[in-house]
Amino acid sequence: MNNYHLDFISDNDIFQHVKHTVLKYRFQIGLADFNSNLIDPVKLTFDAKVYKKDIKDVIESEVIRQLDKSNTNHIGYFHQNIFKYIGDGWIVPDEGYDIVHLERKIYVEMKNKHNTMNSSSSQKTYMRMQHTLLQDAKATCMLVEVIAANSQNIPWRASLDKQSVVDERIRRVSIDKFYEMVTGDKCAFKKLCTILPRIIEDVVQESTLAERTNTVIDELQAIDENLLKSIYLLSFKKYEGFHDFTL
Repeated sequence: MNNYHLDFISDNDIFQHVKHTVLKYRFQIGLADFNSNLIDPVKLTFDAKVYKKDIKDVIESEVIRQLDKSNTNHIGYFHQNIFKYIGDGWIVPDEGYDIVHLERKIYVEMKNKHNTMNSSSSQKTYMRMQHTLLQDAKATCMLVEVIAANSQNIPWRASLDKQSVVDERIRRVSIDKFYEMVTGDKCAFKKLCTILPRIIEDVVQESTLAERTNTVIDELQAIDENLLKSIYLLSFKKYEGFHDFTL
């Protein structure tokens, strides 16, 4: 086992956690998976014509987007579940809040980016935290953002019913400040990011990863050689008039 010199997590724990994340990565996609996201043929048509791209390239770009979306979710797993191994008393529940410290009465909701929640989602999260405080006035609730606007640990000022609300016990915290809170080391997150490429390389070298396969184009061409027509038939085949659709 290599030495990664992270004093807040053991070499084996960080290696295994990175490995679990890597093995979750998606390497294969077929037409059924591709279409499970409800492909919009009209949008793909606009993309192809406006950007003057071959429809095959547009479909490949959509495949990459879908794979990237899946893998982004796995990075969320990495950020959340690492706290199973860091600090005393921190747990990752199966449901409810993302991270909890029962003894310190800290309840954490984690988001990857500060701008990923719309106003409705923000209000719902804030009200959930307010409910937690009603159950326990000594609790602290945190929205921890991996990519925040600033390095911060501040009261979360939210808008509810067009009114600004703030409570010192509901906080907005950047991931570096949360790592500092958990480990006592203000540079803990920076240290993790510094060594992470090496850990991933070690994991990839040791692991047997699935071969990358993409059968979407071949399966679409089996429907019709005209890929754009195949996309329309895939989504709209039960609509009126599409039994004799041509392009």
